[in-house]
Amino acid sequence: MEQGSTAAGTAADGGHGGAADGGDAGTGVGGEPVWRGLPPGLLRMRRLLLVLWLVPAALAAGLLPGLLAGPGWALFALLPLVALAWGWVLLGRNWRSWRYAERADELLISRGVLWREETVVPYGRMQLVEVSSGPVERRFGLATVQLHTAAAATDATIPGLAPVEAERLRDHLTRLGEARSAGL
Repeated sequence: MEQGSTAAGTAADGGHGGAADGGDAGTGVGGEPVWRGLPPGLLRMRRLLLVLWLVPAALAAGLLPGLLAGPGWALFALLPLVALAWGWVLLGRNWRSWRYAERADELLISRGVLWREETVVPYGRMQLVEVSSGPVERRFGLATVQLHTAAAATDATIPGLAPVEAERLRDHLTRLGEARSAGL
């Protein structure tokens, strides 16, 4: 797939993807795929985890050297705070880069900021579709869809979906996978 189609698919919907009517995603105007973005809960969860790790690190990096070696050494607290600010921006860019689209014969997954990666998973090649949700994901109302195919290199993941959407996608992909593989 061309890079231009990714840009056209996301620009048409304001940069967040999604089918406006809530029906099956397929092809939009002119045969372009209808891209769906990830919900904002994933970004909130990742940013909260970033803060929970780096704020205590900043306190430890500032207090310990400041108390033991002098107040000038407390400036080491700035390193984790700079990492926090940089990570905040990078997490937002990464979250906006994730998209997926369901087409007639395959699922498309697009991600990446500097290195764009687009994965095409033919429905007939899917062997297993899993929905998982760890304790932190459950707290934020999120789930991950993992696709397993015959080739390990084409296994794909869609993180941070609402559980209802993850289950709908799992059921839909399973149905399509069974229908496509029956013809093999």
